[in-house]
Amino acid sequence: MVIVNSKEKWSHLQKRMKTQHFVYLQMFSDVHKHPKQNRVSCFYIRTMQEEYIVPVNHNEKFGTIQTIDVDDSKVCVGDMKSFMHNSMIDCDHIFGLVDLNWCHYMKTNQPYDFDKHLTNAHHHNYRLHYEKENVNDVIPLVKHGEYFSKQSLDLMNYLEDHDYYDQEILEVLSKVEDNGIQTTDGLVYSEYNPFTSTGRPSNRFGGMNFAALNKKDGSRKQFISRHDNGVLVEFDYDAYHPRLIGDKIGYKFPKGNVHQHLADSYGLSYDEGKQLTFKYLYGGIPTEMKQNPFFGMVDEFIHRLWSTWKRDKKIVSDIYSREIHRENLPDMNPNKLFNYMIQLMETEQNIHTLDVLLHDMKDFKSKMVLYNYDAFLFDFDYKKDGLKYLKEVKNILEWKGKYPTRVFMGDNYQDMKEITEKLSV
Repeated sequence: MVIVNSKEKWSHLQKRMKTQHFVYLQMFSDVHKHPKQNRVSCFYIRTMQEEYIVPVNHNEKFGTIQTIDVDDSKVCVGDMKSFMHNSMIDCDHIFGLVDLNWCHYMKTNQPYDFDKHLTNAHHHNYRLHYEKENVNDVIPLVKHGEYFSKQSLDLMNYLEDHDYYDQEILEVLSKVEDNGIQTTDGLVYSEYNPFTSTGRPSNRFGGMNFAALNKKDGSRKQFISRHDNGVLVEFDYDAYHPRLIGDKIGYKFPKGNVHQHLADSYGLSYDEGKQLTFKYLYGGIPTEMKQNPFFGMVDEFIHRLWSTWKRDKKIVSDIYSREIHRENLPDMNPNKLFNYMIQLMETEQNIHTLDVLLHDMKDFKSKMVLYNYDAFLFDFDYKKDGLKYLKEVKNILEWKGKYPTRVFMGDNYQDMKEITEKLSV
């Protein structure tokens, strides 16, 4: 391995990076900070011929390292989201960017265990200096190189089919994270984890679970707008899962409230019917409910899905053609498989929607700051963007009325009032 400790070696490596495909792995200085608020301590390059490690903010640095453009190179990284937030390569101009962790996940349905390659030097320093800033800058550069070398060799085993893996979810979630969320104590960043068993992203960072912020304990009150004339606006899908399932199985819901329609078919009140709908969808459909038009079609779909699972030993998602393999999920049954499919349908529809929304609304001052399953939170600059912005967002999210939303507005994320009707005018 070449330790790049001179301008001559750095110049030689830059030429290699501009003409060859390579693996790029990096170590942030601080083990606690979000990538957006961190700095690169050192990075590792593996080409076909050689391995290199380059100190940037590490104690063994030889000088100043600037970011480098590698327009025509194919770059394999360990974590695309953190790479897009903060790296020594200009990621806006890379022709082919491949996330090796995503390749591993696509094959195993598990995230890659990066920590298994940490050396004794890493464990010692993390244990002894856990509370200190930038601890990775003092761990010997050769130990970082040892860690990266084993990691890259292992990850390369999952690269062969990378052209078939759509990485749009990583790009979209990175853009949402990039916007940050304003709090009464300053801007904070979330970190989505798409490497879950169902594919539905979790979202936590710094001890905060952004995907499970309680509406009743006051924990949402700290989130406010960053704009002088701003408020927070949340769009919540109405009966999202029943509508997604209806689309999938070809069931046409009448106009109006889906939960009321289903409650009427049970002969129950709205609240009682809504509870039963979720019970049947997620807990299993009883025999007597298979005569219900909607749940009869759902039951037939579950049987078809299970037959496909047993025959093909996998199922394939509709939008991004993600394959979920039977060998990775041996403890499966028909209803559990259906629940996996619901969450995967929801996630892919949301990512597709967010991709359109982030592209079409990128020139506005308002920002999309949080995505939680069936809800989308925006930091809205009323003075700069006006109600036109909210109406356009609503139009994109609803796909021309296919998935209706309810809209809430407030000075903070705790005290929100519904404004749905105002956007209908």
